[in-house]
Amino acid sequence: MDFLAGCIGGAAGVLVGHPFDTVKVRLQIQNVDKPLYRGTFHCFQSIIRQESMLGLYKGIGSPMMGLTFINAIVFGVQGNAMRYLGRDTPMNQFLAGAAAGAIQCVICCPMELAKTRLQMQGTGERKSTRKLYKNSLDCLVRIYNREGFRGINRGMLTTLIRETPGFGVYFLTYDVLTRAIGCEPDAPFMIPKLLFAGGMSGIASWLSTYPVDVIKSRLQADGVGGVNQYASIADCVRQSVKKEGYMVFTRGLTSTLLRAFPVNATTFATVTLVLMWARDREAGLKDCEAAPPTHPAQLQAPGQDQVQVSSF
Repeated sequence: MDFLAGCIGGAAGVLVGHPFDTVKVRLQIQNVDKPLYRGTFHCFQSIIRQESMLGLYKGIGSPMMGLTFINAIVFGVQGNAMRYLGRDTPMNQFLAGAAAGAIQCVICCPMELAKTRLQMQGTGERKSTRKLYKNSLDCLVRIYNREGFRGINRGMLTTLIRETPGFGVYFLTYDVLTRAIGCEPDAPFMIPKLLFAGGMSGIASWLSTYPVDVIKSRLQADGVGGVNQYASIADCVRQSVKKEGYMVFTRGLTSTLLRAFPVNATTFATVTLVLMWARDREAGLKDCEAAPPTHPAQLQAPGQDQVQVSSF
């Protein structure tokens, strides 16, 4: 059930947050010598004016397919890791989250590579006349044919460096907040509390690893025109800092944080509510099996057990 809940939560999060992600990528990768966008809101306006609203949803196929499975893996692995670790403590939440973050990189890296390439395709054009890639799958196939297995895993190390501690912070923050504000099933304002805890967890996670994300995006966008600008991670960091200063590591941060709250609020609340529904239903079925009714008039509503929201 952890996997199914994560799957549903992932799909909900993608629909809410993809436009913000498109803006983030455009700002992270744009040429500092000839910038197309002055900031987050100017980027939003420019994309809508030049490429229509659909421009904000470029590349959504890749995360819609990928993030659905990624969230299924993340919440499934995290839930199973917590059961293996035994005790529900903040440290175990961090360790379980970090393990989940590391494992999902296998899908996350190729997915984000395709997403980044599609988001950069046809920049500033309402109707792109020269489409290099038809869709996410075509993008990955073309990259594989040209660069092999290593090509479709471009940026894997930076993805691993970002996701492992990032997901640890993600689940740690959610656990601490849900305990602090009280998110039991019978607590007042439970859903707003879940949304708040999920949103803040997303923000904390992104703030903890955002500089790595900037480098990852640049490495994955590198070579689109046939020329590779960066020889390695260290070279990308060196060139970026030399040309743009240390503020380069905050490029696109505003749109990322604007995206992080609603996406993760939606994802965590959806996952938690699906798990609560499933566990209540399971408890009800067990009650029915323990005392089978002898007559329709004896049927009663299934009992509801307390569910600890902060643990999966």
